[in-house]
Amino acid sequence: MTSLARFSGDADSGAAVLFDVDGVLVDSYAAYRRIWDRWALHHSLDPAIVWAHTHGRRPIDTIAVVAPHLDAEAQYRLVRDFMADEGDAFPVYPDARSVLKVIRNQRWGVVTSGRAPTVRQRLRAGGLPDPPVLVDSTQVALGKPDPEGYLRAAALLRTSPQHCLVIEDAPAGIEAARAARMTVIALTTTHPAAQLTAAHHITRTLGEATPLIENWLDATVP
Repeated sequence: MTSLARFSGDADSGAAVLFDVDGVLVDSYAAYRRIWDRWALHHSLDPAIVWAHTHGRRPIDTIAVVAPHLDAEAQYRLVRDFMADEGDAFPVYPDARSVLKVIRNQRWGVVTSGRAPTVRQRLRAGGLPDPPVLVDSTQVALGKPDPEGYLRAAALLRTSPQHCLVIEDAPAGIEAARAARMTVIALTTTHPAAQLTAAHHITRTLGEATPLIENWLDATVP
């Protein structure tokens, strides 16, 4: 894992937009619910309890919490096997392409609890570009709600955390971004607004968030 220390002196005032992936750029809710329900039932666990611990978290962290008696690495491989059975059931949201066009001249990246090869595959399948910066679950010691992933993305983009706007859909991701001292727009794609009140702004969709993103960029970019 690369230390962030070597980037600490390079940050400038340039703005950056950081996206979560699942629930923000990729509509994975239904597929992941099937996957985690299947895994829970495979181990005679309560699917509702398991599902409640998945949002915004790395799968291996979810497994460690809901089934500490199991080998988390081995169970993550099983989850990935179940994921493969879902095939192409991970479409990008209709508004994702237009939003990325809006910010194409700005710094941007993604911070995900998934893995980079899978994320790139799904984005490319939906006609989206590869993110200039992609921080995945393998690049951090602690997943969301820890701010490490978002802080790493800011460092890799050579900008300061306070000049980053985060688009999230889950409480754990909002908590991570707020802990990193970033501005957060929450989408109600996977959670009701009442669970997302820690965000600075709440909208229903990525498309509805576009004016907020543009206004934030206008106010932040020198």
